[in-house]
Amino acid sequence: MNVIRFSDLCTNGQAAGRRVFIRADLNVPQADDGSITEDTRIRASVPCIQMALAAGAAVMVTSHLGRPVEGQFKPEDSLAPVAKRLGELLGREVPLVSHWVDGVTVAPGQVVLLENCRVNPGEKKNNEQLARKMAALCDIYVNDAFGTAHRAEGTTYGIAQFAPIACAGPLLAAEIDAIGKALANPKRPLVAIVAGSKVSTKLTILKSLSQNVDQLIVGGGIANTFMLAAGLNIGKSLAEPDLVDQAKAVIEAMKARGEKLGDPSIAVPIPTDVVTAKTFSADAVATVKKATEVADDDLILDIGPETAARFAAQLKQAGTIVWNGPVGVFEFAAFENGTQVIAQAIAESSAFSIAGGGDTLAAIAKYGIEQQVGYISTGGGAFLEILEGKTLPAFEILAKRAAG
Repeated sequence: MNVIRFSDLCTNGQAAGRRVFIRADLNVPQADDGSITEDTRIRASVPCIQMALAAGAAVMVTSHLGRPVEGQFKPEDSLAPVAKRLGELLGREVPLVSHWVDGVTVAPGQVVLLENCRVNPGEKKNNEQLARKMAALCDIYVNDAFGTAHRAEGTTYGIAQFAPIACAGPLLAAEIDAIGKALANPKRPLVAIVAGSKVSTKLTILKSLSQNVDQLIVGGGIANTFMLAAGLNIGKSLAEPDLVDQAKAVIEAMKARGEKLGDPSIAVPIPTDVVTAKTFSADAVATVKKATEVADDDLILDIGPETAARFAAQLKQAGTIVWNGPVGVFEFAAFENGTQVIAQAIAESSAFSIAGGGDTLAAIAKYGIEQQVGYISTGGGAFLEILEGKTLPAFEILAKRAAG
């Protein structure tokens, strides 16, 4: 995907003395007293801001925080805690500006934080009048907020339509590059791991990936539904029996691709062994069983060691890996082996790997493989929509602007 990159504008001097409007993702979790409990997104936004300051730009940064009601600002909606933390990270004071739509005073070499953009009436519905006003504030618009790239809002889409220049910041550019490498032009075999509690939440992703991947590994409650589709008993495990036909369709789609390409290895591999318990609890007794021997009162809470080893072998032979979701209840020690084995296989694979989704990031952190994953996407919903095969609005408008 061809977009203008902010790094190029800074390198060639186009940002010097210019007014730069950065849409960042500073939507961080907070405690009841307003203090920030986890600042990853703020730290991730710093390189783009530093890049703009180093280039001699007058820098405006904004973000949404929480779910404010448009036009009804409340103290808990304020970016004040973010401004304080951002100032600490940048080593300078970051003034917080309210009521900024009609004008912002900022000089080259300075940075200001513009109050919660979702409080502005018309932001969520991408009101054109609001978008034009925001675009008039800047010479260069920079989108560096992949987590909001699936929303066509005032600060993610509208302003990019009307700003003199619209470009991708380093975070967004990195996402575009990683997604392109993993899905648009992957080194094969391309293996996707899609796991989670429900097929219904990932059905469009499974259908989309079944048209492109060479192995589609399913896990969690999703795998249970696929086991039902394969005619296996899953006891009282979490599953969606009404979606068995949809699961069968995905299995058949993968099988048909394999036949068309003359490659019988293209498939949805069904677990051959599982780890079961009688209750869903951290201290439940874990029992490894063949997939054909699950009892009516069993809960399947993980893939078995034989299945985990088979999946790991496939991952180590992959050219590209896409990972979304742990394959078992990895939060419980007795049922984490499958996810841990897969995480380790991804870490040891020479494949380019891209991973995303909250539980996936938690598993990556738990097993300490951050440095071994090719790209970790923090986009959440945006990452899932990419896997569904959708074109994200923020990508679309930046590509249009780059094309002139």
